[in-house]
Amino acid sequence: MGYDSAATRARLLDAAFDEFVRVGLAGARVDRIATAASANKQAIYAYFGSKDALFDAVLSSRLTVLADMVPFTPADLPAYTGALLDALTGDVGLLRLTQWKALERPGASELEREAHVTKATEIAETHDISVEAGMDLLMLVVAAAQAWATTAPEIRNPNGADEKARLGRHRAAMIHAVGAAVSASLLESA
Repeated sequence: MGYDSAATRARLLDAAFDEFVRVGLAGARVDRIATAASANKQAIYAYFGSKDALFDAVLSSRLTVLADMVPFTPADLPAYTGALLDALTGDVGLLRLTQWKALERPGASELEREAHVTKATEIAETHDISVEAGMDLLMLVVAAAQAWATTAPEIRNPNGADEKARLGRHRAAMIHAVGAAVSASLLESA
């Protein structure tokens, strides 16, 4: 049986995701990633060039998966918020990876910038508002979708209610809030 470079690359991306989620870019060690992927360190450098480039590849890969899981719906931002919340609560590692990215590399990559500007433009065109107002709505949607996962359990569920039921109520509140924000933004722009 021959060497499968695609399988090795995939194992490296998966192992790197786990490592970066756990300790961030600065704390990650290529030897741990290689060991977890049943590969050698040289494979990381051969496929990705550097630990930083591997981090970029992991982030890009995971954001692509998220975009595939949660299709962007500028005409229905409340539903998009709910779907994004579902995806982020289903894969807390992705949110944690983006938090590490924000801490260790606060600037946006060209890919991130382009994705956000494209979405803001789609919102603007769909709702006949400025791109700036579209970006405001997009930032609100993203923040609302992240709120659950970025708030400590003791705070988001102060009465100790059933966590799943509490998440359902939170989801409904976020969808309602985004709907109200969209309505208010459209009234303001009229």
